Amino acid sequence: MSATSSSNFIDPRTLMRIKSLQLRAKIIVQGFLTGLHRSPHHGFSVEFSEYRQYTPGDDPRYLDWRLFARTDRYYLKRFQEETNLRCHLVVDLSRSMGYGSIGYTKVEYARTAAATLAYFLAMQRDAVGLATFDERIADYVPARYRPGHLHRLMLCLERAVAGTSTDLASPLEQVVATVRKRGMLVLISDLLAPTDTLRTHLGYLRSQGHEVVLLRVLDPAEVEFDFKAAATFVDLESGRDLYIDPSEARETYRKNFSRHATEIARACSDLGIDSYQLLTSQPLELALFDLLQSRLRGGRQVVRGGNVAARSASS
Repeated sequence: MSATSSSNFIDPRTLMRIKSLQLRAKIIVQGFLTGLHRSPHHGFSVEFSEYRQYTPGDDPRYLDWRLFARTDRYYLKRFQEETNLRCHLVVDLSRSMGYGSIGYTKVEYARTAAATLAYFLAMQRDAVGLATFDERIADYVPARYRPGHLHRLMLCLERAVAGTSTDLASPLEQVVATVRKRGMLVLISDLLAPTDTLRTHLGYLRSQGHEVVLLRVLDPAEVEFDFKAAATFVDLESGRDLYIDPSEARETYRKNFSRHATEIARACSDLGIDSYQLLTSQPLELALFDLLQSRLRGGRQVVRGGNVAARSASS
């Protein structure tokens, strides 16, 4: 899709210089929508859903005149984008998210991605909520659409990184107990946690009827492990110092990292969850694209930037 060409997107390094989180989100969303309007591919933004009868005050542009000619009644075409969504953004603010090798951290990128999704959903008049966590839920804001609600979400996202470790078990248990109404849950995290824990608790969410989307945020250095010189590495969550020679550890690290990623993809595939990887060097507009694809995919395979939705990963 031409609208997703990286040449049309904003360099995330430039965005991170903007202090206001809401302003960042606004710039990303407006640029993204402008790109969609210029693109010849409008399918997922105006996908047809059903008809409903015309009532005074409705926009007459969507009247189906052919149906009127057959039935002598006025009907409007309803589109998928008109369907109100209830979405909760679940954002990891643990210390491992405080790592960054390119001038900003994973948590800054994750906050901006969450703010962007929240801004976009609010524009669509969808109800959006937020849960931030480290070892436990730090802040919870129920999904709503009302004046001032978006500003409240932004304030919660701007809280400092806290806690000591990424514990997905306790926060996801709290989400299951708190979010009773079915909707979409978007988990934004580096997912540096045991995959059996992730599988179990994502399974709880799915068993409650929620649609779940994973946005895995990683720093390029974590994926490539392209460090050159031997050095002391600090575990951000445990505080331990580890002296490592990258030339000796690289192959083993990459093998273990790849196995962990494969296990996550398999768990998501088994549970019917869409999973995407976002490097912090990539344009933030891709988070919006992934959300829209997951919302409208309807069981179709989704491919973006070489990544396949986890539901299709095992095929």
